[in-house]
Amino acid sequence: MVILIGNQKGGAGKSTLCLLLAYFLSMLKKKKVTVLDMDYQASISGKFEKAKILENDPIYEVIPSDLKYFPALLELLNQNRDEFVLIDLPGKMDDDLLIPIISSAELIICPFNYDEFSVDSTVLFSLVCREINNLSPMVYVPNRIKTTVKYETREEVDKVLSRFGKISPGISDRIDFQRVGTIHIPASLIPVFMPAMDFIYGSFMKKGIST
Repeated sequence: MVILIGNQKGGAGKSTLCLLLAYFLSMLKKKKVTVLDMDYQASISGKFEKAKILENDPIYEVIPSDLKYFPALLELLNQNRDEFVLIDLPGKMDDDLLIPIISSAELIICPFNYDEFSVDSTVLFSLVCREINNLSPMVYVPNRIKTTVKYETREEVDKVLSRFGKISPGISDRIDFQRVGTIHIPASLIPVFMPAMDFIYGSFMKKGIST
């Protein structure tokens, strides 16, 4: 199953969400997972290489890749239909090489923040994805929610995004997310991100794979 994690807005937390989902699927659901790191910043690949230097056994594979190599990679990875292929997209949507990637998606996950700039870029990202691929479901993950902030426009934002897809439970902002890697997830974060993961898995993944 090919799953895209993306948003045009930098700082939405897509790379961290990709790491959390990879951990959830590989460790808790015992699924085979491969992460394609196509973000220009390559933060996931950097964490993966650091873990290898420290001689930690990987719990899933991370492949850094240029966008142009996607078709060849997908052909190889699709040989095992029970495998989850998570793609961390770049933060810009102005590259034609993204078209085959978005077209191949079986699920599109978009983390976002409840602020004007994040919402605008999330809507733009959604419009682009829908123009290229209007069949695959989209799920929005409210991310980095600050418990001390009152989000007066939250209901309005959810209403707009629900035109494109479903909205998962939110993920609170915690300093421990800075410690998330390709091997280690702080135990304190498990109850923070699990509701969103359970929602995504139960709603979009479980019925699409063999048990």
